[in-house]
Amino acid sequence: MNRSNTRKIAVTAMLAALAVVGSTISFPVFGSKCAPVQHLVNVLCAVFLGPWYGLAAAFVASLIRNLLGLGTLLAFPGSMCGAFLSGWLYKRLQTLPAAYAGEVFGTAVIGGILAYPVASLVMGNAGAALFTFVVPFLISTAGGTIIAMIVMTVMKQTGVLGMMKEQLEN
Repeated sequence: MNRSNTRKIAVTAMLAALAVVGSTISFPVFGSKCAPVQHLVNVLCAVFLGPWYGLAAAFVASLIRNLLGLGTLLAFPGSMCGAFLSGWLYKRLQTLPAAYAGEVFGTAVIGGILAYPVASLVMGNAGAALFTFVVPFLISTAGGTIIAMIVMTVMKQTGVLGMMKEQLEN
């Protein structure tokens, strides 16, 4: 394993830990727990690590959050879809707005729709409808993505963004 992969794995673990700790800052919206720090982490993973490491960080964070009772099973489709699409779009287009759009669309629309079978079949929520979780997921991801926009803007203006990306590639 080369040095770059080792660094990426370490950063993935640290960002997953940040998402878990940040999930203590959450609020309920229509039966889901909205954790905006997860969405901040998804964007950071997208920009610094790419779609696969972002997907791994979202999975690990969701798993640990569920094991600690800090989240629900709905964390899996919401965070993982947003993390992957954000990373994939950023990798393809190399623009921060692409990462933001991927996070919002991936979490709110794709994750929100995929949460329906999780809620109805796995969690036994017979009252859930196909688009039940789109709005709560949109609220959560919008908050986290706005925070990410602020953080990324500051990082870009100070030169930290480029420096960190370079360090992860070498």
